[in-house]
Amino acid sequence: MNLTQDIIWDAYEQLDRSKVRDAGPQKLLTDIISLVRFAIEESPILQPFTETVNERFLSWLSDQEKSGQQFTQEQKEWLEMIKEHIAASMHIEMDDLELAPFYERGGPVKAYRLFGPGLGGILEELNEVLAG
Repeated sequence: MNLTQDIIWDAYEQLDRSKVRDAGPQKLLTDIISLVRFAIEESPILQPFTETVNERFLSWLSDQEKSGQQFTQEQKEWLEMIKEHIAASMHIEMDDLELAPFYERGGPVKAYRLFGPGLGGILEELNEVLAG
C-alpha cells in the first residue's frame, strides 16, 4: 500500500474529526509539514499549512502595527505575495523576488524601493515567523 498525503490526512480525520480541518481541493506539498507537526504533537490541530501561515501572518501584521510600523497599501500587497510564496514554498529569498508574481510588479528593485534596506530583515523575519 502506498501511503499518500491524502490517505494520512483522511486517517487522522477518521481518528478525531474535531482536530482535523479539511485541506480542501488545493493540497500543497507544504501540507506535509502540517502532518508531521501534528503527528509529533507540535500542533494540536491538523490544518492545511496555508491556514497556519495565514494565521501567523495576521498575528505578525497586528504586532507590527501595535509597535508603530505602518505599511502602505502597496507594501501590504507585497507582504501578501511574500506570505503566499512562503505558504507554497516554505521559504523566500531575495532571488525569489525575480519570479512570478513579483517580477510582474517590479521584482526585487521595486521591493527594495518599497521596503528600503530593511527588506532582507523582513524576508528573514517572515520566513521564521510564518514557517518556523
